[in-house]
Amino acid sequence: MTPYISIVVPVYNEEGNLDNLMQRLYPALTGMGRPFEIIFTDDGSRDRSLEILKRLANDYPEVRVIEFNGNFGQHMAIMAAFEISRGDIVVTLDADLQNPPEEIPKLVAEMENGHDVVGTIRHNRQDSIFRKSASRLVNITTRKMTGMKMTDYGCMLRAYHRNVVDNINRCGEASTFIPALAQTFASSPSEIEVAHAERSEGESKYSFYKLIRLNFDLMTGFSVVPLQLFALTGIVTSLGAVAFALFLLVRRFLVGAEVEGVFTLFAILFFFIGITIFGIGIVGEYVGRIYQEVRRRPRFVVRRIYGGSDEG
Repeated sequence: MTPYISIVVPVYNEEGNLDNLMQRLYPALTGMGRPFEIIFTDDGSRDRSLEILKRLANDYPEVRVIEFNGNFGQHMAIMAAFEISRGDIVVTLDADLQNPPEEIPKLVAEMENGHDVVGTIRHNRQDSIFRKSASRLVNITTRKMTGMKMTDYGCMLRAYHRNVVDNINRCGEASTFIPALAQTFASSPSEIEVAHAERSEGESKYSFYKLIRLNFDLMTGFSVVPLQLFALTGIVTSLGAVAFALFLLVRRFLVGAEVEGVFTLFAILFFFIGITIFGIGIVGEYVGRIYQEVRRRPRFVVRRIYGGSDEG
């Protein structure tokens, strides 16, 4: 039977959560009375995650497991599952149980109200102050840069209509952020609040560096505003430099030659150099993305698929 709902779960070193996840996810889906499938993608886990997933694929006919040939990242793990998913509604869910699987029926109901993308907002978020502050900064910056109206970019409990998923699959981008990419294809997006819980096992896979990388990917992948802002900064800086040069020229005629302002000039010079290096870095981000695309290397490598008719 063709599934109506596809659940996509990227997995990386989540051995402590997988059994608990399945014990809660499976009843939540069977209780909806709709045919479903669950697709796990093992993103090169170094613990027993793959072993547990293979057992789940053997125990549950609705489960399929994609085994990556290495670590390609959360979004590539989701993309691989998108390519083999069959449901009219595709729901993405993290394996850490911070987003309760019991919330999935709320997303499906919202999709059935006529929306093609349903985002979520974590209510009473159970994360550290650092993570909440970093996430808030990413959300605000991304909204300003891209113009997309998304409240919570970091929550991966989301639902997508088959048409949106098919369009995402056609893109073939080497680096992307799926919620933002889906938003560009959505004709009737929506957002709902969902519960949020503390992580009971393992640790978050997003370090401070990865959060910064995520923000750069969002800005450079969906907007040219950073380049425009840097160009504007360059114009303003140039005008300021001309005005300052005229001031120094007039001052030289009025006061005469002096050497007291040497260190001030050095400070101003270093400030301008800093702006230049920052701008080169932004340009480098865009050039790097182009470089990744033109190489046309595989976005991910699937070693094997377990479960269902694709086993072998």
